[in-house]
Amino acid sequence: QVQLQESGPGLVKPSQTLSLTCTVSGGAITTNGYYWNWIRQPPGKGLEWMGAITYSGSTLYIPSLRSRTSASRDTSKNQLTLQLSSVTPEDTAVYFCARGYGLSDYREWGQGAHVTVSS
Repeated sequence: QVQLQESGPGLVKPSQTLSLTCTVSGGAITTNGYYWNWIRQPPGKGLEWMGAITYSGSTLYIPSLRSRTSASRDTSKNQLTLQLSSVTPEDTAVYFCARGYGLSDYREWGQGAHVTVSS
């Protein structure tokens, strides 16, 4: 059974770059057909899909965040990374990684990483 676990800094200052890692166990991130999605939920708001990296390494991003977002992977460590630059307090959220067969198909989730952007 695949398991996903996010890790992040917890607190980031405005204008800095947020870097999150999703460590995957029980299945290779290169397994054919899977999309590895990054999703966030700001306090009191709904889920927002941010972007994804596919099993082949292709990346896709929501247009509103494309200029600030970069998804990557380390196949040797079976890890995914999301970087979000120039953060503001509006980027405060719980950040999740989720596996599925598409950009809106989320079959397995990590527990989420709480990130607060504050000076």
